[in-house]
Amino acid sequence: MSLRSRFALAFAAVGAVVAVTVGALSYLTASDRVFAEVDRTLRSTTVALTRGMEKRQEQSQEQAPGAGLAARSPAPFPGLDLPAPEGGEEGQPVLQAVARDGMPIRLSGPLEKLPVSDAARALAASGRAGQSVTTEIDAGGHSYRLLTTALGESRGALQVAVQVDQTRHVLAGMARQIAVVTVAVMLVAAAAGRLLAGRITRRLARLAEVAEAVSTDGRVTYDATQPVGGRDEVGRLSTSFNRMLGRIVAAREAQERLVHDAAHELRTPLTSLLANATVLHRVTELSPGSRDRLLHDVQDETRELAHLVDELVELALAGGHEETEEPVELAEVARRAARRVYRRTGRLVHVDADGCVVRGSSQGLERAVGNLLENAAKFDTDGGEPIEVHIRRGAVTVRDRGPGIAAEDTSRVFDRFYRADSARGLPGSGLGLAIVHDIAEAHGGAVSAGTRPGGGAAVGFTVSRSRLLPACGPRTKAAATD
Repeated sequence: MSLRSRFALAFAAVGAVVAVTVGALSYLTASDRVFAEVDRTLRSTTVALTRGMEKRQEQSQEQAPGAGLAARSPAPFPGLDLPAPEGGEEGQPVLQAVARDGMPIRLSGPLEKLPVSDAARALAASGRAGQSVTTEIDAGGHSYRLLTTALGESRGALQVAVQVDQTRHVLAGMARQIAVVTVAVMLVAAAAGRLLAGRITRRLARLAEVAEAVSTDGRVTYDATQPVGGRDEVGRLSTSFNRMLGRIVAAREAQERLVHDAAHELRTPLTSLLANATVLHRVTELSPGSRDRLLHDVQDETRELAHLVDELVELALAGGHEETEEPVELAEVARRAARRVYRRTGRLVHVDADGCVVRGSSQGLERAVGNLLENAAKFDTDGGEPIEVHIRRGAVTVRDRGPGIAAEDTSRVFDRFYRADSARGLPGSGLGLAIVHDIAEAHGGAVSAGTRPGGGAAVGFTVSRSRLLPACGPRTKAAATD
């Protein structure tokens, strides 16, 4: 069963339960109130009849003082001079007395006699005055509501009945109307549930289609312009799914660019190695000087190839490798990177830091500062002045006194494998600054490149201000020499 059908059935079930509950409560309330009004009428009639009997008994005693009631009249209920019924008019009450021995005595109404139950006989024989019982009976082809009330002192009981056929008919019609309304509510709820489910599942169906397409052939089709809409859970899921697809597409495009660029960069050293390997077949024909140059070339190309592979691996892991984040003092990171560069190149590095601590990856930040320093050492070949590292509030800038960066190259020096015309004769693969870019981006920052006042380049990166920690010490200055 589809999700849309399940929603429709769920809404129909909820609507039916609500309609049945409300209808049943309405029916019971209306029935109780109607029969309460009927019972009130029966009690009022009984009270009026009892008072009439008492009044006539008093009048009889006044007319014949000293004479007993039994002596004045042989009837069980003397003094009841009621008019004969004019016909079985609907709504006319039926009045009947019940003697102490249980004998019914017709007083008024369209029926000749009402049935006397055991409970009515018990009330007539020994019931307390005012004690009553209400029942429903069928007599003469009609339904009656009967109230039996004891007179007390062994004087019998009075019965008052009223026909309730019309009341039952009205209540039955009400029940039919409630049933019709319940069915209508159930159908409307089902239709509303199906419509609402269609609106909800339409977005889910689109997500399912895209996911199935990706799982089937691995192709990702992503349309960022397609509206998502909705602030509910499905809308949030659609937004997150679209964002995830966008990242997958971007990652795949970046992967394809990396593979294409890596293949292009690897082709040059591999071609050179292949040519040298071909020449090695005639190594015995070469002079000692030519053999030395050939072997030196092979070593250089192999070293460059190994360095390129290392940087490719480092670049591939920079964005996906999860490193534990911790408080990192940028000054200490810069000093460690400076000492490593000094051991490799012999270049002095002057560190001017404010002692701020950031939350991030210690290894990643040290790698980024080290790449900046190695890049500066490669271009600043004079070596007369130390390379400067300037750190302020999460911003790291490395300054050298090399040839600087041309204005047209400042926006591209952080691209993968990009090498300016002035750097084509120098060692390197063009990945060092690209790694710096990825590390800065992973820390919520950005990269920058420009010209140093007085000549040279100023290249650096920043860390997001949200990563700055309050534990910032005083400004420190140091020069790395060992």
